[in-house]
Amino acid sequence: MKRKICVSAFLILMAVCLFSGAMLLRDGCRKMREREANRLLAEKVRQAGEQGEEELQTKPSDKEENGESPVQEETFILPEYRELWAQNQDLSGWLTIEDLGIDYPVMSTPDDPEYYLRRGFDKKEAVSGSLFTGEGCFSGGGNTIIYGHHMRDGTMFGNLDRYSQESYAREHPVIRFDTLTEKGEYQVIGAFYSRIYSLKEKDAFRYYWYIDLREKESFEEYISRVKASSLYDLGADAAFGDELLTLSTCSYHEKEGRFVVVAKKTG
Repeated sequence: MKRKICVSAFLILMAVCLFSGAMLLRDGCRKMREREANRLLAEKVRQAGEQGEEELQTKPSDKEENGESPVQEETFILPEYRELWAQNQDLSGWLTIEDLGIDYPVMSTPDDPEYYLRRGFDKKEAVSGSLFTGEGCFSGGGNTIIYGHHMRDGTMFGNLDRYSQESYAREHPVIRFDTLTEKGEYQVIGAFYSRIYSLKEKDAFRYYWYIDLREKESFEEYISRVKASSLYDLGADAAFGDELLTLSTCSYHEKEGRFVVVAKKTG
């Protein structure tokens, strides 16, 4: 009887181990697929950008001499993003922070803001999801809020919290965010820990509500609260009329915690 119990226990243990191993293997394969898919997107953008620069440097007369017709420039979309936009018109921009490995498309679906929470660029299920603009964000609002998962493997915004260190922020103050029509560089002005607040909590800094900063009072209030909440002072400030970029990801310092980086456009 004892032998049967031992054998049964052993078989159960083996089954659990095999199942756990299969799950780990599946998760590992999924992570590899998602990383590779994003790498290929970034490579397409890089190659398209290089090709676009070469076309601009080529004189129309040179092409005519070779029997080619001049390229008709599509000025409404930057060359590096035309192909991806043709594939998926939810694409609204591209975010790059090279040292953190952030080199991803930014998606926008106003009618369903969290559509890409667990979907890749191809709209298929992806645990790491995609970067996406927040609810209510619109062009000309003054503040683009971009959300992304804090992935343990470092993908998406998995390394964004390195900006919690003042030394890192001083050494890497520049974030690049391109819209479909305009390239942009942003300078970090602050970073802070926050959380999602209940409606009952008074005087909470709900950074995620500051979408429309077209009024001077709203803009200055947001900057003031960012500076007051920031973990450090870089000496950089923002003035009314500056375009802002806010990056937000989960943080596990408390329930519903968030880590936030705010930057202003400089070029």
